[in-house]
Amino acid sequence: MFIAGESFGQQDPMYTQYMENLMAINPAYAGSKDLLSMMAVSRNQWVGMANAPDTKTFAIHSPITNTNMGLGLSFLSDQIWPIKQNGLYMDYSYTLHFSNKRKLALGLKAGVNFYEAGVADLTTNDPNDPVFSSDINHSFLPNLGVGAFYHTDRYYLGLSVPKLIKNTINKTGFSSGQFDKEEIHIFFMSGYVFDVNRIVKFKPSVLTRMVSNAPVSFDLNSTFMFYDRLWLGAMYRLGDSFGGLFQLQVTNQMKIGYSYDFPISRLGAYNNGTHEIMVSFDFNLVNGKVRSPRYF
Repeated sequence: MFIAGESFGQQDPMYTQYMENLMAINPAYAGSKDLLSMMAVSRNQWVGMANAPDTKTFAIHSPITNTNMGLGLSFLSDQIWPIKQNGLYMDYSYTLHFSNKRKLALGLKAGVNFYEAGVADLTTNDPNDPVFSSDINHSFLPNLGVGAFYHTDRYYLGLSVPKLIKNTINKTGFSSGQFDKEEIHIFFMSGYVFDVNRIVKFKPSVLTRMVSNAPVSFDLNSTFMFYDRLWLGAMYRLGDSFGGLFQLQVTNQMKIGYSYDFPISRLGAYNNGTHEIMVSFDFNLVNGKVRSPRYF
């Protein structure tokens, strides 16, 4: 009797500083800052472990003047050997305004993912196996996503599905089954800003990630803000890792951040944790005055 099994692992990248990178997972966030904003994130996961995930993200978004609409553009580069993915996506949002500065934004995401799998470089038991004789290159995997983002100056709630199409990736010339498939991920996010005193603010936030064939993932963050300039916090990813983050509002427009995740799963014995660096820049000068600080 022969038994064959499948294994399932991480597909879409995760972020520790997700509260600064919401547009990567929710198109309704586009234009929510009421200004032109740019952000870049570099994440090196499981440092010291060969061929570990390496993710780079760049996003830019802005409201459209004198309308309730926002536009965004995001680029993603994600690599976990032997698979490389590069995605380019456009985001559109429309915002409904309510009393007391409450807003509900609805968003659409559309773009393409460029997928490569260097299977020819894998070590196999049979060096003549035709399935691994050449790499897999799928240069065009289109997708669509949707999202909703409800927010005020002090709290937010969001729900999104960044990819609705389950693209399948097969080996050309073989009918033995699919090599990979883009799974549907569902994200729920929320956060609130509390005034501790006139100097300190406290912001807890949570990100929930759901995908088939995997347990529900919870990211819990607690951040203290000092003088609206210095951000210090801690995070916990259920059953996976915990860590700390540091962010500094260098100027009224530029913010930099760093986070470190320490793994608590069995993978912790084989790596030195995860480093993530974030830089954001807001073009937030209006008539020579600085806009009120934004907390998400």
